[in-house]
Amino acid sequence: MGEVLSQSEIDNLLQAFNSGELDVEEIKETPDKQVKNYDFKRPSKFSKEHLRTLEIIFEHYGRLLSTNLPAHLRMNVQVNVASSETVTFSEFTNALSNPVILGIVNFSPLRGNIIIELQANLGYVMIDRMLGGMGQPLEKNRDFSEIELSIIDKIMLTCMTLLREPWKNVVDLEPYMERIETNPQFAQIMAANEMIAIVTLNIKVGDSEGFMNICLPFATLENIMDKLNTKYWFSTMQEISDESYQDHIEALIKRVDIPIRAVLGKSIISVMDFASLQRGDIIRLDTKVDDELDIFVGNLKKFTALPGTNKENYAARVTSVIREEE
Repeated sequence: MGEVLSQSEIDNLLQAFNSGELDVEEIKETPDKQVKNYDFKRPSKFSKEHLRTLEIIFEHYGRLLSTNLPAHLRMNVQVNVASSETVTFSEFTNALSNPVILGIVNFSPLRGNIIIELQANLGYVMIDRMLGGMGQPLEKNRDFSEIELSIIDKIMLTCMTLLREPWKNVVDLEPYMERIETNPQFAQIMAANEMIAIVTLNIKVGDSEGFMNICLPFATLENIMDKLNTKYWFSTMQEISDESYQDHIEALIKRVDIPIRAVLGKSIISVMDFASLQRGDIIRLDTKVDDELDIFVGNLKKFTALPGTNKENYAARVTSVIREEE
């Protein structure tokens, strides 16, 4: 409701008109306030700040996909955030092709589910790579076989697991895959007029390119909407010092398995002698019985040792460490 003038204010206003201090034509020319239409059928539940925060989260998620998917596909993978927008759930499902790959993910401890949509052409490329092919898309889409779906299931589980780290500054997620659908009609997880946020990722696998859409319903994110802003995001980010980061990297490196081999000696023989070797034949090496062995870590010579036994196993006792300067 507008402000109500008192009688004295009305009298002062009339007096100003009569004296010419206020011009009526000038007041009429004052532009009206712009009125913005509001669609009650599509309430704007996600602000620009919310969408920007979701983009930051999924930029992190894209980097994780870029480093983890190549381990399965043995091919370079590039992922980046293409866009983010808010639409109704019916608009999202109506735009889906058939067949499509839809991962229905329970977003525990938040209520409800989210949907990870992977375009079918990317699915065929990933299947081809995991079966030893060159990663070529199909010329014409078709339904997925049971074997192909089991392969896609592994890929989607990897994509789902990687959601935990980008969201940890907002909520500690324990997501799990409820099911994978290839028909959009069987992915009705909410009412058609419910508002959702869609973050679109552009994924490039080798020479093939496609999209992954993450459907985030408002009902699922409602309890954490106040945390989806950049101010909260950066205030909760833990700053890691260089020293602690170095300790973390060292701890990871210490758990890496590396091959170690002890070389008794070397010898050169002809191909004819090699082809005619029999059990019991003797190969003369270039070392003596009491010489120390060379111990290689990977392909680097790092130790010398003496041969021996430990119970019923062969063993080598380290006698010296070869430093880098040596």
